[in-house]
Amino acid sequence: MLGGSVIIAAIRFVLSIIGTTILFALLDEPRFERKKMILYYSCFCVVVTIPSCIWYYLDHASCIRMVAFTIFVLFSVFSIFLSSSRIYLTLYKLALTFYLMAVFVVGGIEISYIFFNGNVWADIISRVLLIWAMAYFISKNLKDSIKSFGVYVESELDQFSITVLIISILFGIGVVFRSPGEAFKVQNLFQIMVNFFLTGALQLMVFRLYLHIGKEGEYLKENQLMQMNHRLLERQIELLEESVESGRRIRHDTRHHNLVIAEYVRRGQSEELLKYLKEYEQELDKGVMAVICENTVVNNILAAYTRKAEREQIKVTLDVEMEKESGIADIDMVTILSNAYENAIYGCLEARKQSKERECLINLLVKRKKGKLVICCSNTCRMDMDFKKGQPKPEFTGGVGISSIIKTAENYEGETDFRNDNGIFIFRLIMNIPQTEEN
Repeated sequence: MLGGSVIIAAIRFVLSIIGTTILFALLDEPRFERKKMILYYSCFCVVVTIPSCIWYYLDHASCIRMVAFTIFVLFSVFSIFLSSSRIYLTLYKLALTFYLMAVFVVGGIEISYIFFNGNVWADIISRVLLIWAMAYFISKNLKDSIKSFGVYVESELDQFSITVLIISILFGIGVVFRSPGEAFKVQNLFQIMVNFFLTGALQLMVFRLYLHIGKEGEYLKENQLMQMNHRLLERQIELLEESVESGRRIRHDTRHHNLVIAEYVRRGQSEELLKYLKEYEQELDKGVMAVICENTVVNNILAAYTRKAEREQIKVTLDVEMEKESGIADIDMVTILSNAYENAIYGCLEARKQSKERECLINLLVKRKKGKLVICCSNTCRMDMDFKKGQPKPEFTGGVGISSIIKTAENYEGETDFRNDNGIFIFRLIMNIPQTEEN
């Protein structure tokens, strides 16, 4: 370990804290705006540097042995409160930052020993260059994907796996740091480089793996959305074809109806004429889509799937109160309602396969009240319907969009609930409606 005066030690401490802060800021999502974060970390730098310099002056040996670890522990505790990420993801980012800190600290010392005969200024300058190189690389090549990586890790990586990753980083760093008084020698350079390479390669592999897993999950959700839109379009086309066919039939029979009406009038048969006109009106209404609510998107979705459910001889009860403007993006409303209704129909058909005597029912409630959207759908399902992590298994829902429903609800700070109540599948959702000038 390189020595030096208290001033040199203070420069190293400040440089290490600033470098660590920059690298962690590039990896993490801050809780506050940039000015506040700079102020907080500047205060932390001052508060930590002064006691470290005093420690260095009073007990040089113990300071060299423990100061890096102590500063980083304090930095970690401080950073957890300033991070907006979940705790285990923040800990992983801190461990990764600790690894990067070890790279520029050890790298600066090694460069100083090998090329500049242990010059302290060469160590400081080398650290600055290494910090700049790592920050530049992260900013240019990884910054855009780090945010996605964090989202994918939160959704895909279990806490045991991330604990193993953190431990692997800490073990890799522990091999590099030496005991006090032990000089870094040229023959140790290869061991240090291999250790840094293996530890870094492991993290890079994990980074790329979860980016791949996350993107694959996004592609799967997009595929499910396309399939759902395709099914909804099929329902709409069926309604349109029925309306067109009904219109053709009505136009074809118009002349006949006019002749019949004229005959009733000539004979003075008013009662028979009114009866006939009433039947004719009912015939016309068959080709008109039912008006379930004022919201066009919700109305079209429910009308299309209700028609499909009725063709499958499934009894449907709707309780819908939606204004013309729902406050929810149309694509999100399609995602939730189409998937929920499709799953309900599939559940009824599966229950009928299990027992042909079972009555198939779907009860759907959709209401908007006090800035909240509430959806509750219950339907007949198989008695042995099973769940995994609080969600119905795909084989019981046709593999249709449960994850899409949950993800969409989370975008509106909503909550979902699924359960099997003795052969009745119940899906409940409540989520916030964004406040706008319109609503």
